[in-house]
Amino acid sequence: MRKNLTATAAGGTTRRLLMCGVVAGPLYIIAVLLQILTRDGFDISRYPASMLSNGDQGWIQIANFAVSGLLFVAGAVGLHRARGPAGWDGTWGPRLVGVFGAGMIAAACFSADPADGFPPGTPVGPPTSMSTQGMLHFLVSGVAFLALIAACFVFGRRFAAAGRRGWAALSMVTGALFVAGWISIFVVQGSRVANVAFALAIALALAWASLVAAYRLSSTRRDGIALTVV
Repeated sequence: MRKNLTATAAGGTTRRLLMCGVVAGPLYIIAVLLQILTRDGFDISRYPASMLSNGDQGWIQIANFAVSGLLFVAGAVGLHRARGPAGWDGTWGPRLVGVFGAGMIAAACFSADPADGFPPGTPVGPPTSMSTQGMLHFLVSGVAFLALIAACFVFGRRFAAAGRRGWAALSMVTGALFVAGWISIFVVQGSRVANVAFALAIALALAWASLVAAYRLSSTRRDGIALTVV
């Protein structure tokens, strides 16, 4: 009886952790969308969402990075605990999602530099130099993006091996679009189309990560899969 109660409690904790992952992506996307609509001078076709961390209302995006990152880290722990007996999604997938979440938390600590007229009052045009904080933001963002891209392909491979072709295709396509969008902003610097495409690719990847957490949450409930607590 005691063993069953312990397993039930562990399962409840895992589901709550997975729910954090389910919430993380939509929370971040909605918070950014609201800021795009309300922040004076911000244009997603000109600026990355990370620049919302600047200005009097910058604390909103900083909090968005921190809270969403913590939720993704919690969701990654839930994914690791809910691997099931076969461990179909392995250990690297959840770890990579966790690295991405940690990168978001770091992005809250190191804000992107103001540039090209945003926030209002900033000189128009590219900055002549980058601050240490801006460099660190660029670095942690790059690590986070690479981790999320890798997670897409790792989960895609695991989904394919498990015969879940739809999920495998979604994961692989999401990773490929993220790579294409990221490369495009360097190949055609200053292109508004490329900037919007990259923003959409990020939103898709965040939604994908939350959908994976939702899938694991629903499958543990539906199939009664034993939870691996480590």
